[in-house]
Amino acid sequence: MTNKFALLARKGVQELTPYQPGKPVEELERELGITGSLKLASNENPLGCSDKVREYLASGNYEPAIYPDANGFYLKEKIAERLGVTIPQVTLGNGSNDVLDILARVFAGPGDEVVYSQYGFLVYPIVTKAVGAIGIEVPAKQYGHDLVAMADAISARTKLVFIANPNNPTGTWITQSELQVFLDRVPPSVIVVVDEAYVEYVNVPDYPDALALSARYPNLVITRTFSKAYGLAGLRIGFSVSHPDIADLMNRVRQPFNNSCLALKAAEIALNDQEFIERSVETNKAGYLQITQCLDRLGVDYVPSQGNFVLIRVGSQSDELYQQWLEQGVIVRPVANYGLVGFLRVSIATEEQNQRLIDLLGAWRAD
Repeated sequence: MTNKFALLARKGVQELTPYQPGKPVEELERELGITGSLKLASNENPLGCSDKVREYLASGNYEPAIYPDANGFYLKEKIAERLGVTIPQVTLGNGSNDVLDILARVFAGPGDEVVYSQYGFLVYPIVTKAVGAIGIEVPAKQYGHDLVAMADAISARTKLVFIANPNNPTGTWITQSELQVFLDRVPPSVIVVVDEAYVEYVNVPDYPDALALSARYPNLVITRTFSKAYGLAGLRIGFSVSHPDIADLMNRVRQPFNNSCLALKAAEIALNDQEFIERSVETNKAGYLQITQCLDRLGVDYVPSQGNFVLIRVGSQSDELYQQWLEQGVIVRPVANYGLVGFLRVSIATEEQNQRLIDLLGAWRAD
């Protein structure tokens, strides 16, 4: 059906299609009349969240009728202490997606350019087009960011560069030296955003210390989230660390009370439970080996990942397999909308849950 108001919208918005999240378990089970389904589509923490967070949520020790702290002081204080930054460097968002949107609204507009990678997170072109800016998509290199080509793509009209490290949906990552060489080439008038939504899962020695680099490059912004390793995806809370002057500008357009009282306190509690994070990371590390060893054994190609997911090449059967596995109660993520035709992205889960996926892979290869 034609939208009769479409011509009234900003041109970039006219060109957008809504972000498609992973299919909810409840919807799948309702549609197919099944129970016990497994969602491996949204990179959620299979362990849930910290028991300490659950105890807080169950306590009822909060007042829904009262507005939350609009500045999120105590959470900012905890983040600053944990990361070795200052409170004025921290900006809170309703998930890190909200922070990405704020950055686009602050720094880009009609006629401006925003640079991001092919196969990069779909939110980057969405927030770019939503503000009327021009997206410059740079071809990927081995499914990841080609920082040399991205630096070459920067022009006098470039206002923002988005880099996901590790990248979603491919799991690829860039190194310390690659990022530093790139930052040396970027004009100080261009804001570089390094999206570290999956940073807790990284297990390589040459991963960049973006927080340390931000002291040398004031145009560098780091975004992080509580949705993945911390298991607070349903509460929607993320943040950025930047130069205080950038944070000041972001806070001018950040929506008042963009974090609920539950999210603020839960994130604060979650930061205190690093034992849970360590357990989540170990579970992910073991699960990655479990899945990739199976893929190696079956001769199935995949992209090496530093996230809590693996991008698997299944070829022309991707749509068929997605639907087939869906009907068997296992939800994975098709990524053709990223231009990754013939691939499925699967989230890493517990050993038992991973085995359900492995059984499906084995049955497919046996056909």
